[in-house]
Amino acid sequence: MLWDEASHREERYAAQALLRLDALRGDPQTVPLIEHMVRTGRWWDVTDELAHRVSDLLDADPVRTGALVRDWSTDDDLWLRRLAIIAQLGRRADLDRDLLADVMEQNADDREFFLRKAIGWALRDAARSDPEWVRAFVAAHELSPLSVRGATKHL
Repeated sequence: MLWDEASHREERYAAQALLRLDALRGDPQTVPLIEHMVRTGRWWDVTDELAHRVSDLLDADPVRTGALVRDWSTDDDLWLRRLAIIAQLGRRADLDRDLLADVMEQNADDREFFLRKAIGWALRDAARSDPEWVRAFVAAHELSPLSVRGATKHL
């Protein structure tokens, strides 16, 4: 497999790019591969790119994918937790606020930089379509200063 046998990052990027093919977008059979790539890639660039593929899955089957994202939000692997938090970036009108709140609440107390940054990023993105919801969420939750700065950057 291209991913597992890669000797250079660019080969891994190519493997991720294959998941953007129309035939694979939103295909639930890609879930094990996405999870494998996140668990073995173990870095923000891998996770952040694969978040788009999870967004495709949310478009195709929001109920089943929402349950999966909630499971990932409590996984021992911080990169799967980050994936759960940023899975809805760019969804604007399709944003599932309950799902986003659930995954952020599961991770708000974690001191891990990459999770705190992801929470701020997800909230900043949500503020583009629903700034009042973001203001209310930030006011109602104890978030790290990093998350709050990210969330309120453009409010």
